[in-house]
Amino acid sequence: MRQRILASLLLLCCTPLSAQVYTYIDAEGNRVFTDKPRTSQAQRIELNPSPAVPISPPQPARLGIPAPPPQPLAEVAAPAYALLRILLPQVDASISHAGGEILVTVQSDPTLQEGHQYRVLLDGQPYGEPSRSAAIVLNNVDRGSHMLAVEIIDAAGKTLERTPAQPLHMQRISLAQKRRVNPCQKADYGVRPECPLKDKPVEPRKVLPFL
Repeated sequence: MRQRILASLLLLCCTPLSAQVYTYIDAEGNRVFTDKPRTSQAQRIELNPSPAVPISPPQPARLGIPAPPPQPLAEVAAPAYALLRILLPQVDASISHAGGEILVTVQSDPTLQEGHQYRVLLDGQPYGEPSRSAAIVLNNVDRGSHMLAVEIIDAAGKTLERTPAQPLHMQRISLAQKRRVNPCQKADYGVRPECPLKDKPVEPRKVLPFL
């Protein structure tokens, strides 16, 4: 009986969509599935349409065309430097210098490679000349707040690494303030910038007594 039922189910699976399927109970009490009923008591079974299966286009190998070789994955170049940071000045530092001088020191890992240089950016623009030295002096920086960054460039000027921009504040001492801190002496006029010759006091004339 199990074999009959299994055969009937296979018939259902393999029956075309256009065929009709019927079922009935035979004289021995078995359920029968057929597309050609032999009794008027056979009941028609409504079949659901099978889902459409998309047909994939033939592969080149099946058509006798050799498949193209697999494309190699693009290699991602590792960064040239694992570390680049500004040691001095510290973040949000206030620097006081009459000539607007700032000492910038940097650290990189690995150390600067052949053909590479450090370049200082002040407010987003290159300031001074690139250098291979890890200690760079900026001169005549304007009074006020600035954003400082350092980058590493190659021989073609391409940026390889760059630090985040950090704030600093330049406080330049005026000449009047310098004179108050260190008053001008007679020998300082014309030598120290805060002691110009025009400000040199006029010495009183010596009057010779009459004989």
